[in-house]
Amino acid sequence: MPVRVAEISAPSQVSGTISRHTSPPACTLLSVGQAFSGTQNVSSIQKEEAWRVNVRIQGCDLEHGYLCGTMEALNVPMADTPIVVTFWEGEIVDTKNYTFFTGKWDASPEDDKRHWTKFPSFLPLLSQVEIDGGKSLDLSNCPYIFMRWKEQYFVNVGTDCGLTIAGFYYVCFSCSDGSINGFYYDPNSRFEVAALSTQRCCNICSLV
Repeated sequence: MPVRVAEISAPSQVSGTISRHTSPPACTLLSVGQAFSGTQNVSSIQKEEAWRVNVRIQGCDLEHGYLCGTMEALNVPMADTPIVVTFWEGEIVDTKNYTFFTGKWDASPEDDKRHWTKFPSFLPLLSQVEIDGGKSLDLSNCPYIFMRWKEQYFVNVGTDCGLTIAGFYYVCFSCSDGSINGFYYDPNSRFEVAALSTQRCCNICSLV
């Protein structure tokens, strides 16, 4: 499901200092069981569509820069079922396990910079990222966690459902309010813009 995640709240100041020891900040809102709900909007030359999206985190390992979860898309116009569920795996940009340079999925460093710079919270980090992908950055005090989410497979429908999971998401997660912002990248997608905006659900036991 191609998605761009739109900025929801105004970003706070981000400091990017140089350090040999780098890691993302500890964030209680980014943990197993947390649920998020929002809207996905996609635009193409022919039409625009919007549908409800729910996300749940199923696994999170900050030490190894890994997380995974499910995404539910509700009432997708092109789907034969009211809910389409996908399983995704994520890479946390911690400059130890993963940098801002993707290095796969047909994404070049230029593609990476073009998508990351869509986030105002990333801009203070750009100069160092251009040098080494951000390997020398200390992200421990950054109020945002940058990630890539790659949908791996459809859970409840077949691959002929009319949706694509060929691309991946550039994601910016706010540790202050749990909002998720990001941009979908797929060089072969027919969508010009694909946008997803979600907020953390108050009740993490069920998606509302």
